[in-house]
Amino acid sequence: MTPTKAYSADPQTDDSYQHINVTKVGGVIGAVIGGVRVGDDVPPEVVAELRTALLRHRVVFLRDQQHATEADHAVFAGLLGSLTKPHPTVEGDGPAALAVDSETAKANRWHTDVTFVDRIPAISVLRAIVLPSYGGTTVWANTVQAYQRLHPGLKALVGELRAVHTNVYDYTAERTQIGDIDIKRQELYNELGHLEYETEHPVVCVHPETGEPSLLLGHFARSFVGLNSADFHDLFSLLQRHITRLENTVRWTWRDGDIAIWDNRSTQHCAVADYDNQRRLMHRITVAGHLSVGIKGDRSTARKGDASHYSQLV
Repeated sequence: MTPTKAYSADPQTDDSYQHINVTKVGGVIGAVIGGVRVGDDVPPEVVAELRTALLRHRVVFLRDQQHATEADHAVFAGLLGSLTKPHPTVEGDGPAALAVDSETAKANRWHTDVTFVDRIPAISVLRAIVLPSYGGTTVWANTVQAYQRLHPGLKALVGELRAVHTNVYDYTAERTQIGDIDIKRQELYNELGHLEYETEHPVVCVHPETGEPSLLLGHFARSFVGLNSADFHDLFSLLQRHITRLENTVRWTWRDGDIAIWDNRSTQHCAVADYDNQRRLMHRITVAGHLSVGIKGDRSTARKGDASHYSQLV
């Protein structure tokens, strides 16, 4: 008879790891990782278990990393794979952090990072730099679980669809005030919009490491190939509603020294803009990914823009 594995008395704690501590914070997504100190000397066996936990829990959180410098952040992220440049349209040489600064923009819409290019990042590593005294939480949703919970009829429908994602928006809309912050924002929008990207992705993609089907949508999706705009908005809203159901999410309250790592291929996220005029500054580094592949074997294709300077393909 196979012996029964002894588990911790705490149902949140997973005892299957030998080198890290993993504690669930949500039913279908999210875990806190202990036993990891960010830097250039993280043992390979710790990195391997961290990656296992990331694939299992979609987003993981490291506490008490106040010691971490910009260099520590970059070298640690590099242990998870090849790094991208900060952003496809932001100037900068080599891998570096993208500043997500509330003084210039707030990423307060549900999205998967950088889906408007054909080579979507595999992993994002976000470090808290300046936090507001209240609010400013981030919410992640499990896009694998969202697909699994769809009605079989909806699964059959979305498995046939491809979506067009783009970075083109009216960056100046509803911005009439003139001041230092508005000038900074306009400068950022000009930089983000000076290159146009448009990519066609399968709506249901197969995770390259786990083989799980996942919904690839979010804020950058602007149309479904072959459907009119009204049908797109109705179906997109329905699918996004499934993705962002509260029981499919985890909400993280940041504190000094926190780092969040998420699997960009199986999640969406949204930063909650509920901290008034306080500053919130985060630094994000992303790990290069594959071309997305649909459940029928079709791949992502670039319609506009060449992202080869941004990221190598894994």
